[in-house]
Order: sequence, then C-alpha cells, then structure tokens
Amino acid sequence: MSHGITKTVPLDYDATLARLTDALASEGFGILTQVDVQATLRAKLGVEWRRYQILGACNPSLAHQALSADLAAGIMMPCNVTIYEDGARTVVTAVDPLETFAAADPALRPVAEQVREKLSRALDRLG
Repeated sequence: MSHGITKTVPLDYDATLARLTDALASEGFGILTQVDVQATLRAKLGVEWRRYQILGACNPSLAHQALSADLAAGIMMPCNVTIYEDGARTVVTAVDPLETFAAADPALRPVAEQVREKLSRALDRLG
C-alpha cells in the first residue's frame, strides 16, 4: 500500500520545514493550515511525541479547476503534507491525488495529475 509521495531528507527537522514551505510556494501552494501534532498530543493526552506537523497546502488555481469540474473535490482539500523527525533525518509525505477518487473521475484526473506533478517537484527540491 502506498503512503503518498514520500521523500526522506538528510537534514534536520527545522531546516526541512523551512525548505518545505518554500518548495511548496515555488509550485503555487500556500499553507492554509498547520497542525502541530506533537503539541496537540502533549496538550490533549499528556503524551510526548516526536516533532510532527500536518500542513494543509493549497494551490488556488488548481483548487478552482478541481471544484469547477466536481464540487465533491473539496473533500480532498487542502492537500495534506506531513513532516516528521526520524533520527537525524526528516520524512516528508504529500497526499497523492491519483490515489483518491480523482483518479477514477475523468473530469478530475487531469487536475489530479497536475497536483501530483507539482507536489512531486516540491518534494524533489528538498534535496
């Protein structure tokens, strides 16, 4: 089973997070939401966890295209991108829109392909 588009980066978490937001911006994605999983688990459950964030990335032009093709596309927005520590490395994973219902929807597939290409290029920029 695939877990999206994944890139393991030989950089620390903070450096990777800074690069990630720039890389996503270079592909037209802004960050709409940012969930600090570590802080949430600590506050809600008293559990210590590694640094882990879920970013809600959105490319407005592609979002508009997808919603214009099928209003149900909103359930896939924003595109989730996770980042977490793995020892001295950092792992980044982006949702693969071709692994959602968009792959089977002829109206959404072309947009999903564009989103996948842009997310893949953004992750490739991380090093």
